[in-house]
Amino acid sequence: MKKVAVVILNYNGRKFLEQFLPNVIANCDPTLAEVIVADNASTDDSVAFMRERFPEVRLIENGSNGGFTTGYNLALQQVEAQYYVLLNSDIEVTPRWIEPIIEMMDADPNIAACQPKIRSYYHKEQFEYAGACGGFIDKFGYPFCRGRVFQNLEEDKGQYDMPMEVFWATGACMFVRADLYHQIGGLDDSFFAHMEEIDLCWRLKNAGYKVFCFPQSVVYHIGGGTLPKNSPRKTYLNFRNNLSLLVKNLPRNQVFMVVFCRIFLDWVAALKFLAEGCFKDFCMVFKAHWDFYKRLRALRAKRKKGSHHQVSCIYRRNIVIQSLLRGKKRFSDLGAGEFS
Repeated sequence: MKKVAVVILNYNGRKFLEQFLPNVIANCDPTLAEVIVADNASTDDSVAFMRERFPEVRLIENGSNGGFTTGYNLALQQVEAQYYVLLNSDIEVTPRWIEPIIEMMDADPNIAACQPKIRSYYHKEQFEYAGACGGFIDKFGYPFCRGRVFQNLEEDKGQYDMPMEVFWATGACMFVRADLYHQIGGLDDSFFAHMEEIDLCWRLKNAGYKVFCFPQSVVYHIGGGTLPKNSPRKTYLNFRNNLSLLVKNLPRNQVFMVVFCRIFLDWVAALKFLAEGCFKDFCMVFKAHWDFYKRLRALRAKRKKGSHHQVSCIYRRNIVIQSLLRGKKRFSDLGAGEFS
């Protein structure tokens, strides 16, 4: 058994495997880490390609496409390691991207999950949307990152190079302790994709563990390989899953008020979609809320399985107001004293 299992989930991503898998293999010390590809019942020639071009790489074939969540849960049940690395197929890694993070996590058993610095593959000096330099949420559950507030992506000038505790680590490149992953139930299958890593990290924090970003490890991410940023399907998943993670993880005395306010803010966003002519996105907000209401009973049942208390790294203000109305476009504009 290798100490680290780098598991790449693939769905119709043959072009990414061809482009990036050789780089991942070349930058993984075989004495430390095993590279594994888990295929989510791809309908392209990904499986045949893997068998022909990379017969030395372990291939796990899932029987259906259960999305990011079920795909990883099924695959990781079959993988033995001390640490898992959940790695997107559209990521270029760099030399020694694994070792410093594992050394930090070995030194502090309370760190349950960690991510490297995520830069854009196409704009190398710029942070990438999905994770940047570590994720946070505001008091209403809106996610943002060191280096990325909504659509504003900062240039990386070393301003966030200090390793620090964050609220969530990106699922694009997440290091997580294997035993804890299974103890807390893995990713929530009902999420399918989007916000699932935030939910996972919140459950880890509710269990008393920490989540970190270690910027001395750097990877480059294309992003949007499965669903583009302007996809109505992505709008649906983000709105539905954001409400779900709030119900599952907030302290009891905050759930009603925060979810009520978030529903109101969602409808403000929906009206904005409508005013901009994005009718499909407007409809997806309605569908997301309808499906959220239908699954409330199941969410309450999941909530009973965990502990819930005030955790660290939540921004105590509304990031929408701070960014869009007060012009705070960079993480450094927010003020360290405004975080729990």
